[in-house]
Amino acid sequence: MNKIYPLSEVWFVTGSQHLYGEEALKKVAENSRIVADSLNAEAGIPVNIVFKEVVTTPDSIDEVCLRANNDANCVGLIFWMHTFSPAKMWIRGLTHLHKPFCHLHTQFNQDIPWDSIDMDFMNLNQSAHGGREFGHICARMRINRKVVVGHWQDATVVSEIASWTRVAVAWNEFRSLKIVRFGDNMRQVAVTCGDKVEAEMVFGISVNTHGVGDLVGVINEISQGEIDDLVAVYADSYDIMPGLELGGDRHGSLREAAQIELGIRKFLDQGGFSAYTDTFEDLHGLNQLPGLPTQRLMADGYGFGAEGDWKHAAIVRALKTMAKGNDKGTSFMEDYTYHFDPAGPLCLGSHMLEICPSIANAKPKCEIHPLGIGGKDDPVRLVFDGKSGPAINFSLVDLGNRFRFLVNQVEAHTPMVDLPKLPVARVLWDVKPDLKQGAAAWILAGGAHHTAFSYSVSIDQITDFAEMAGVELIVIDEQTELHALKQELRWNESVF
Repeated sequence: MNKIYPLSEVWFVTGSQHLYGEEALKKVAENSRIVADSLNAEAGIPVNIVFKEVVTTPDSIDEVCLRANNDANCVGLIFWMHTFSPAKMWIRGLTHLHKPFCHLHTQFNQDIPWDSIDMDFMNLNQSAHGGREFGHICARMRINRKVVVGHWQDATVVSEIASWTRVAVAWNEFRSLKIVRFGDNMRQVAVTCGDKVEAEMVFGISVNTHGVGDLVGVINEISQGEIDDLVAVYADSYDIMPGLELGGDRHGSLREAAQIELGIRKFLDQGGFSAYTDTFEDLHGLNQLPGLPTQRLMADGYGFGAEGDWKHAAIVRALKTMAKGNDKGTSFMEDYTYHFDPAGPLCLGSHMLEICPSIANAKPKCEIHPLGIGGKDDPVRLVFDGKSGPAINFSLVDLGNRFRFLVNQVEAHTPMVDLPKLPVARVLWDVKPDLKQGAAAWILAGGAHHTAFSYSVSIDQITDFAEMAGVELIVIDEQTELHALKQELRWNESVF
């Protein structure tokens, strides 16, 4: 079966013990392989579920955990206690394990065989209390993990596992993510700054700056033939504004944008970078801010953060990875302006240029307009309205003593009226629980004005991501109440 992440594996490991005899252990292994193979055959599970072994001793548990740590393709593990597996056996292995794991609390049989159930059956099928023993040691060791409960053939169980594996893949990549910053962050801005050393210690992401001149050198190496080919792609993919077309008086700007895109892509690929930042205040050697190039690179899965915001470049990439093969739209975003109509307050999300066309409601228009700031040539960009549907805004902020994840549930809307004089991509959304409380909660929690916006990634997945990272998470959704949120923020100061 073709998998969305063909190189990624989640190891299926079953816990038991020798108390029940060799015949029982053979049956445990047989059943475990059936469960693992069944999960691997599920079309919705995007990774390879690989049956490993039945572990029955502290040494065998430790050995499989150490192997998982050292296997580049292993992004996580599923542990299932088919029988009772005494939890002291797991202490050393779980202490050494650095990969995330899902505790699958299931049993081989869906139903109790009322007419034939006997003590042999009871000895073999002890997941109900075997899982509790395993859960106890994880809780005592304060280990974050995913717990999925239900029969392994149940569609909900399969969906929960599939969702978790996507997060595991993203976290595995995050641990070695390389981000390049072209120039520094926007001057005097607080939230786009952050502790890059701490970020590498906590998350594994590597953030380093290259002068814009280094990028310009690569851009200048792009051939005219390469530019011709990419401009033809633009013409096929977008509605081109009059003047930008071949022979038009602004066509040179479109070619410039194509050259910049090709140069950035080449720089990223040569350096092994999966995300990047730039800023309109540091464009030495570039005639226009990369608008269209950044939009297209995001559509291909690269992370991006404007004004040097490496934290949101990182999480845009993470969400893109989670949504791979099933992305309804994921983009860098900014809360730009409000519609305070009492009948229905809304937020208009946008940015100067850099909104990913994966969220577009229709075929984007390729246009050129003045930027109004920065003192450079007019940049080419894609202009479109965003889609309607449930979505999230996700932010990573540096509080000085720790990082915080912040996620807000929203309901996006395609703008109800035309916006003929707004020459940027945009999307409207209804903030949950409402704009008044949602914006207040975001501000109280110190959330950034930049976010990663996604129609594809769920709050449950962000929760799994936060637990893998060991990072505080604040959720703003329909149940949010400001008094309780303030209390949560105070308590978290002690917890984290």
